[in-house]
Amino acid sequence: MTTLFDLTGKTAIVTGSSKGIGKAIAHRLAEHGANVVISSRKADACEAAVAEVNSAVGRKAAISVPANIADKGALQNLVDETRRAFGDIHVLVCNAASNPYFGPMGGMNDDQFHKILQNNIVSNHWLIQMVAPEMRARKDGAIIIISSIGGLKGSPVIGAYNISKAADMQLARNLALEFGPDNVRVNTIAPGLVQTDFAKALWDNPDILKTYTAHSCLKRIGQPDEIAGMAVLLASKAGAFATGQTYVFDGGQTAI
Repeated sequence: MTTLFDLTGKTAIVTGSSKGIGKAIAHRLAEHGANVVISSRKADACEAAVAEVNSAVGRKAAISVPANIADKGALQNLVDETRRAFGDIHVLVCNAASNPYFGPMGGMNDDQFHKILQNNIVSNHWLIQMVAPEMRARKDGAIIIISSIGGLKGSPVIGAYNISKAADMQLARNLALEFGPDNVRVNTIAPGLVQTDFAKALWDNPDILKTYTAHSCLKRIGQPDEIAGMAVLLASKAGAFATGQTYVFDGGQTAI
């Protein structure tokens, strides 16, 4: 059974992986045998995550390549350095995202809206286009975009973020159609509220937290590591027939 999830010899890039969901995914990919590139804007945070992952798995599984996802040149450097260190790229996890505004969309300025669309959609498109050609030529690859259940509904406080996450779901569907004949799979994972620094404005607000947990089956919010298992599945043989889909991990919030 474990061979279904064996990633030995595979290389994965995980953006936004110095903390939170991204770090949990990088950790679990490395635990299942993959070489992993940790990337976020801050070099010191990346190095700390690399040390943590390597210590946990007992080998030099991870390296650090800092990158600002809004900088196309920095993303190309991320890809180039990954190839220089590990060779072929087999798995891409687009996890990094931004949400610089909290409140009704009418109060958002243009720069905030543009940043959300750039970092949460356009940057994913850029990075996918950089790694997809080699995956398609090799007839093997897995691309995973971390979306959100926000992409399935509206919100009075994170509306633009939700728009971007709905776009990521459609990006995955469309690329799954394009890349499918070459055996390159593209999926999204849509977490509910997870206890990360990124989502702190939601779970740190007692009223929002109470509303969320009351309207979920498990009556609690998630933890980063509870999202990582699906990334391992989608990256491995266990997910070989999965593409163009959005996998919801929300403690049952969308079931009620």
